Amino acid sequence: MMRSARHFFHLEASGGILLVLASVLAMVVANTELYNLYNYFFNELHFSIGFTDASQGIWFNIDKHILHWINDGLMAVFFFLIGLEIKRELLEGELSSREKILLPLLAAMGGMAMPALIFYGLNMDYPQNLSGWAIPAATDIAFALGILALMGSKAPISLKILLTAIAIIDDLGAIIIIALFYTADLHVNALFVAGLCVVGLIILNSAKVMKVTPYAILGMIMWVAVLNSGVHATLAGVVAALCIPLRNPKDSEDSPSKKLEHELHPWVAFLILPIFGFANAGISFAGMQFSDLLNPVVLGIALGLFLGKQLGVFVPLWLAIKSGLSPKPTSTNWVHLYAVSVLCGIGFTMSLFIGGLAYDTQENATFVRLGVIMASVASAALGCLLLYFAPICKRTAIEREIDREEKSLRRIRAKQKLFFKRKRETK
Repeated sequence: MMRSARHFFHLEASGGILLVLASVLAMVVANTELYNLYNYFFNELHFSIGFTDASQGIWFNIDKHILHWINDGLMAVFFFLIGLEIKRELLEGELSSREKILLPLLAAMGGMAMPALIFYGLNMDYPQNLSGWAIPAATDIAFALGILALMGSKAPISLKILLTAIAIIDDLGAIIIIALFYTADLHVNALFVAGLCVVGLIILNSAKVMKVTPYAILGMIMWVAVLNSGVHATLAGVVAALCIPLRNPKDSEDSPSKKLEHELHPWVAFLILPIFGFANAGISFAGMQFSDLLNPVVLGIALGLFLGKQLGVFVPLWLAIKSGLSPKPTSTNWVHLYAVSVLCGIGFTMSLFIGGLAYDTQENATFVRLGVIMASVASAALGCLLLYFAPICKRTAIEREIDREEKSLRRIRAKQKLFFKRKRETK
C-alpha cells in the first residue's frame, strides 16, 4: 500500500512540476508580441460540434471558445478523476474511518472557511466582487505535491498523505460550492435528461456491470445535458465517477474504478492540467500599475490563500492534536505541519477555475490570475523554506524498509539495463 502511495505521489508531483512550467510559459507568452495570437486562440477562436436537419438548419449545436472547451470539456475529465479518488479514499483509503478522516477534515474545513472570510471582509464594501468569495478556498493538489517532491526526503511520506487527504476533501468542498453557488439559470429539459443518465448509471452499478464502456456512453450524454442545463458541466464527471464500481464481486483483484484511475492519471497530470494552466495563466502586465496590487479582488484572493489557508489549516491541526482528538502524523513535527498549512495556500487550478465561474469581465479575470499567482508563488516559496530548515524526525521502520526496497529495485533495474545493453553489443 505504501509503495503504491509512493508511485502515486511521484506521478502527481511530476505533473505538478509540468503544470508550473506550463503556467510560467503562459505568462512569458502573454508579455511578448505573441500575446495577440495567444488571446485570439483561447478567447476568440470558436469550435463547434453540431447536427443539421434536412433543410440544413442546425438542430443541435455546441459552440464555444477554445478556452471554454478546455474548462468545460477537458476539465470534466479532471473532475472525473477527482471523483474516482474521492470514492476510493472514502471507501478504503485515508478517509475511510473516523480516525483517518478527522484530522484532514478539520484542517480542510478551516482551510476553506478562513480564506472565504478574509475575501469577504476585504470586499464587503464592493458587492459586485462578492461572487468571488470561494476563489481562495481551494488547494491545488498537483502543484502542492510537486513542491513536496522537490524537497525529497525532507518531506515525510505521512506528510504527503496528510496533504493529499486535505486536498481531496478540499476538492469535494469545491465541487459542492460550484454546484450550489455557481449554477446559472436552470433548463428543466436538459436537467431531466441528465437525471435519466444518473438513474441509468446507478442501475448499471446496482447490476454489477464491470465494463466501463456503458458508463462512458451514459457519462458523455450526461455531460452534454448538464452543459446545457445551467449546472456546470464538470460536475457530470464527478457523478459518473462515483457510479463506477470499486470492487468486482467475482474477482477480488479486479477494480474497474482503480484501473480507470490508474489509466487516467498520466493523461490528466501530463496533458490536461498543463493545457489548463497554459490556457488560464496568461496574464499580461502591460499597463498594470502598483495600485492594481491593492485592488480588493487581488488582495482578497492573495491574502485569503496565503494567510487564510495558514490559519485555517494549522489552527485546527494544532487543536485536534493537542486535545487528543487525533494523533500527530508519524515522523513529523510542528514545523512540518505548519509547512503543509502554508502549501495549502497554493490554489492554482481550482482557484482559477472558480474565478472563471465567478467573473465574466476581462478586468476581473486579470485580477483573479494576479491574486492566485501571487499567493501560490509566495506559499510555495515559504513552504519550501520551512521544509528545508525543519528539524529532521526519525523515520519509522516501515518508511526505512520502503526506502531500502526502492533502492534495491533501482539497483536491479540498473543491472538489467546493463545486461541487455551488453547483450545487444555482443550480437
